[in-house]
Amino acid sequence: MSPFTINYTVSGKRKSATESNEDFELLTKRENNRCTVTLRAKKETCLSLFTQGIPFSTDKDDLYFLNGYQSWTDTKEFTPAERERSLNKLPRFLVKAFSFESYGDYSFYNYGKHLKHGYDLFYCKGKNEKYILNLNYTRAYLLIELDKKKNTLNLSYDFNGYKVAAGTEFTVADYYISDSVADGIEYFNTVFPRKNTPKIFGYTSWYNYYQNITEEILLRDLGALDKQFNLFQIDDGYETKVGDWLSVDEIKFPHGLKPLVDATHQKGLNVGIWLAPFVAEEKSELFQTRKDLFKRNQSGEFVKCGSNWSGFYALDLENPDARAYIEKCLRHYSDMGFDFFKLDFLYSANLSVSEGTSRSMAAEKAYSFLRECLGNKVILGCGATVFNCIDKFDYLRIGPDVSLIFDDVWYMRRMHRERISTKVTLQNTIYRSFFNDRLFGNDPDVFLLRDDNIKLSAKQRKALITLNSLFGSVLMTSDNLGEYDEEKRKLLSDALTLFYNAQVTGYSRKGDAIEITYTVDENAQTIKYDTKRGILL
Repeated sequence: MSPFTINYTVSGKRKSATESNEDFELLTKRENNRCTVTLRAKKETCLSLFTQGIPFSTDKDDLYFLNGYQSWTDTKEFTPAERERSLNKLPRFLVKAFSFESYGDYSFYNYGKHLKHGYDLFYCKGKNEKYILNLNYTRAYLLIELDKKKNTLNLSYDFNGYKVAAGTEFTVADYYISDSVADGIEYFNTVFPRKNTPKIFGYTSWYNYYQNITEEILLRDLGALDKQFNLFQIDDGYETKVGDWLSVDEIKFPHGLKPLVDATHQKGLNVGIWLAPFVAEEKSELFQTRKDLFKRNQSGEFVKCGSNWSGFYALDLENPDARAYIEKCLRHYSDMGFDFFKLDFLYSANLSVSEGTSRSMAAEKAYSFLRECLGNKVILGCGATVFNCIDKFDYLRIGPDVSLIFDDVWYMRRMHRERISTKVTLQNTIYRSFFNDRLFGNDPDVFLLRDDNIKLSAKQRKALITLNSLFGSVLMTSDNLGEYDEEKRKLLSDALTLFYNAQVTGYSRKGDAIEITYTVDENAQTIKYDTKRGILL
């Protein structure tokens, strides 16, 4: 193993160590490319950082897979010339006003011109192959940083002052590393065997009406679904305010949501609902009347999670009353008969974590709590830190929201890496596809074939439905299928053939295009996707 350093505190004194000492014993092991470092504490030890530098040369033709911090963060194979977008060039007042730092890792990672970074899984294809997989993800994220100036791969775990009691052991590093990408893929597939995740073909209300949904609209769109569908999901807009989940808008839904649940079940479909359980918007009754339920940072300010709605804030998951409120809301809809829960903005669970808990530990605890609340109901996570979702959620959105303009409006392209973008989400759909049916079922977000209320071209819409069908376990739309003509129905039929029968056999980046090979009924097919224009070549 390469030399490493552990930063820690004992009896109030900050220290660093590279080997066993009077405070703890270090047990290191490398076997079959798996590296582990176990700390056996002699005294109570507060762990800060584990850091390790690995010599690594770069080549102009190499491709680096960098897994983004959370499920919306842009993720792909980067060339050496491509840079990760940061907030460094945005005016600070703008960043603060819209809480852009909250969406990703900007508040705790220092973006640099000569640096590239990702979390928990990294590979390099080309002259200098490398494959790294974090096996310690329940304790801490593995930050994998490529420093082109120093020709190193820097590995680090941040434990944020986690206390290891005297006489106990704690794993401070556990990862797989190989000079062969093929060997790395084989190892990943061994660690995470296939789950045989059921396929979901469904409808969601968001990407046509957004919050402007009504009982009439949803019953109309439900009526247009045929027996091929197995899910009808109500998205944001039924509640009076985000966070006030038990207060349904009586103007939009004069009979409440139960009639929609019953109508969906009578049609033979599962019924789903959207919630953002860990947050509430500023104008919600919950935030206005129960501020004691909300998390504060070290400065005593409420932890703002972003600028959506009227701005929104994180509930304090260490507060029993806050957890009781979340559980009450989730079980209310579970008892009403909802089968499927899309749970959103989950990154809020590990914003401004308390000292003594790593961000990963906070997410593990929060996501496990959701599973406890919902029992065997189907959960689709969204806006979540990726590896923490393993064994907690059935499905995960693996990219940002689809935009009705291919790469959204021009000024949004200068914003955070988690921004809405069809261009970005399709790249995530391809490059995170190896997670599918192993970590969870991948949700690549919706396809849209309609002609109205959209600015995606016909060719871009075709690429969207084709790639979503090839690479995901979830295929959703927000279209009113009653408005589809024969051509659109044919496109949908062809896509469903891919969704249920195609097997992707490989993909490779060729400049701005991605070549994809797959089989359908043993017939081999090859397509090319133009990432710049969003069309199939």
